[in-house]
Amino acid sequence: MSVRSVVPFGPQHPVLPEPIHLDLVLEDEKVIEAIPSIGFVHRGLEKLVEKKDFQEYVYVAERICGICSFMHGMGYCSAVENIMDIAVPPRANYLRTIWCEMSRIHSHLLWLGLLADAFGFESLFMQSWRMREKILDMFEMSTGGRVIFSVNKVGGVRKDMDEEMLREFLKVFDDIEQELKVLTKTFLEDYAVNSRLRDIGILTKQQAHDLGAVGPFMRSSGIALDNRKLGYAAYPELDFEPITSDVGDCYARCDVRIREIFQSIELIRQAAAKIPEGELAAAVKGFPQGEHFMRVEQPRGEAIYYVKANGTKFLDRVRVRTPTFANLPGMLETLKGCQLADVPILILTIDPCISCTER
Repeated sequence: MSVRSVVPFGPQHPVLPEPIHLDLVLEDEKVIEAIPSIGFVHRGLEKLVEKKDFQEYVYVAERICGICSFMHGMGYCSAVENIMDIAVPPRANYLRTIWCEMSRIHSHLLWLGLLADAFGFESLFMQSWRMREKILDMFEMSTGGRVIFSVNKVGGVRKDMDEEMLREFLKVFDDIEQELKVLTKTFLEDYAVNSRLRDIGILTKQQAHDLGAVGPFMRSSGIALDNRKLGYAAYPELDFEPITSDVGDCYARCDVRIREIFQSIELIRQAAAKIPEGELAAAVKGFPQGEHFMRVEQPRGEAIYYVKANGTKFLDRVRVRTPTFANLPGMLETLKGCQLADVPILILTIDPCISCTER
C-alpha cells in the first residue's frame, strides 16, 4: 500500500537559482500534486513610478531582473515611445535588436549550465558558463555593464557600436557557434543526458495552449508563436521563423533553446550587415499622456508592459507580466506524475526567474 506524504521543496535548494517553494504531495516517490508558494522577493518596483519620473524609471525597469535587464528596459521604453508617438531612429532599433539577441544567448547558456548542474554534469555546466562569459565580455565592451547596462532611453539608445566593434563581435560569435556545436552533441546525443531528459515532464500542445504557456516552454510543445514576429525594433527587416518541437518533453525544451542560440547568432549577423548609419535617439518633448500595452519576446517568453500616463512627468501606473508567471501553471502540470528525482529538472524546464515574477 502506497504512503502519501507532503515534502517541502525550496525556497533554498542547491538546484534552484531563485527562491520558489513547492509543497510536493507524494505517493512513495511519485508526485501527485505540487502546491506553489511564491512571494519571497517583493521589492515594490512598480510603486516607484510615484517617485521616479518617466525618464528615470528606465533604470528601475532594468532592475526587475539581472538576466533580462536590457529587454525590461527596452520594453518599458517602447511602451512610452508608443504613447508619445516617438519614431525611434533605425540605427537605434538595430542596436536594440543586437543587444536583445545577445541577452537571449547569454540567458539560454545560463539555463543550459543550470540544467547540466541539475542532473549532475558539472563539466557541462562549466563549459556552458564559460561560453556565456564571452557574451558578458561583449556586453561590457559595448555598454559598460555586465548585468545592468543602462543604454536604453526613451527615444533610442545612449551608446553606439562602431564598425570595428561589430566586426570583432562577429568573430567571437563565430567561435561561440563552433563551441556550441560540440556542446550540443553532448546535450542532445549523450546517453546519460538523454536518460534524464527524454519522455520526462511532457506538456502537450493542447495543455500548453490551455494553460497559457509562453516562450521556449510553449514552442517545445508545438505552438509556433514568437512575439518578435509582431514587428518591434528591427525584427521586421530580419529573416527568421519561430523554432518549435512537437515532442513537449524536457529534451524538446533543451533542443529548442539550443537552436534558438544558433538562430540568435544568425540574427545578429543579419543585423550587423544591415545596420544603417544615423542618429541614436529621437528628441523627447513634453510628457506622455495615454496608455499602451507593449509585448516583447524575452529569452523566457512573452513579457507584457502596461504603462498609463497622465500628462505629467510621473506615470500613473506601470505593470509588468513576466514569462515565468505565465509558465507556472504549465510547470505544475508537468510535475504531476513525475518522480521526486525529476522535480529539480522540471522546475528548471521553464527557466524560472522569480525576481522578474515578484517585483
